[in-house]
Amino acid sequence: MKLCMIGLGKMGGNMATRLCRGGATVVGYDRSRDVVNRLVLDAGLTPASSVAQAIGELASPRIVWLMLPSGAVTENQIAELVLLLQPGDIIVDGGNSNYHDSQRRGAMLAGKGIGFMDAGTSGGIWGLENGYCLMVGAESWVATAVAPFLRILAPAPDRGWLHVGPVGAGHFVKMIHNGVEYGMMQALAEGLTLLQGKQEFALDLAKITALWREGSVIRSWLLDLTAQALQTDARLDGIAPYVADSGEGRWTAVEAIDQGIAAPVLSLALQMRFQSQDEDGYGFKLLSLMRNAFGGHDIRGPHEDA
Repeated sequence: MKLCMIGLGKMGGNMATRLCRGGATVVGYDRSRDVVNRLVLDAGLTPASSVAQAIGELASPRIVWLMLPSGAVTENQIAELVLLLQPGDIIVDGGNSNYHDSQRRGAMLAGKGIGFMDAGTSGGIWGLENGYCLMVGAESWVATAVAPFLRILAPAPDRGWLHVGPVGAGHFVKMIHNGVEYGMMQALAEGLTLLQGKQEFALDLAKITALWREGSVIRSWLLDLTAQALQTDARLDGIAPYVADSGEGRWTAVEAIDQGIAAPVLSLALQMRFQSQDEDGYGFKLLSLMRNAFGGHDIRGPHEDA
C-alpha cells in the first residue's frame, strides 16, 4: 500500500490526503516545495525533493500516479519516468488527458513492459470528503494492482470506481461524462435565467432551487451546489459572465462528429461557453449591422442603455 503521486495541486493534494487517511503510504512530489511541506504536516505525506527520489522510495513493482495538466506536461513527465522505471512498474494518469493520447502512451509503455492506467477522475474539490468517481482503463493485471488504492479514493470500497475497459477507455468515459456535465449545467442555467427574467412574479431563485432539491425529477448534485450558492448571492453581482472550457467538451463534440452521432445538447452547451468567452462580441456586432442594413433597425452604441 505504497505509491508515488506526482502533482499535488487541488485534486492531487486532496487525493494524496485521502489515500494517507485510508492507510496508504504516499510519497509525494510537486514543483512547489511549500505544497509538499503542507501535506507532510496536514496529511502525513512522505516528501520527495525530486521525481527520481520519489521513485527510489518505492519497492518493485512501483506505482506512480500522475495528477498533472494534460498535454505536454504529462507527456514530458511520462518520458522522464520511462528512464526511471522497470518492467512490471505502473504509471497511472489521473488527469484529463485525451483518450487518444492515453492509447498511444499505453502502447508505448507496454512495449517496455511498463503497465499503464488512464483514470478518469470526477469529484472536484469535494472528493476529499465524499470520495472520487473513478473510471479506469487498463489491462487486467494493472487494474488488480491499483485496485486497493481505488477502493480508498472512491466513496466506498465497493462502489464509485469501475474498470471500464482497456487502456483509453477510462479517459473516454470521463470525456463523455464531462460532455454530459456541460449539457446539464447549461440546462439549469437557461431555466434559472428564464425564472429570473419574469420580473412580475418576483421569484426567489434561492428558494426555488432549494425546493427542486426535494423530490423533484431534476434534483442532482449540480442543483445542490447551485442552490447553496444562490443562498449566499442570488444576484451574482461579483461574478463575470465568462465560462471557461477545459477541453473535454470540445473532444466530446469532435467524437460525436467522428461517429456521426447527433449530440446537439452537448455541442450547443460547448458553443454557449465559447460565446461567453467572446469579449469583443464581433459576431453580434455583425448581426446588428445586418439588421440595420436590410430593415433599418437601430444600431445601439457601446455605452447606450437597453
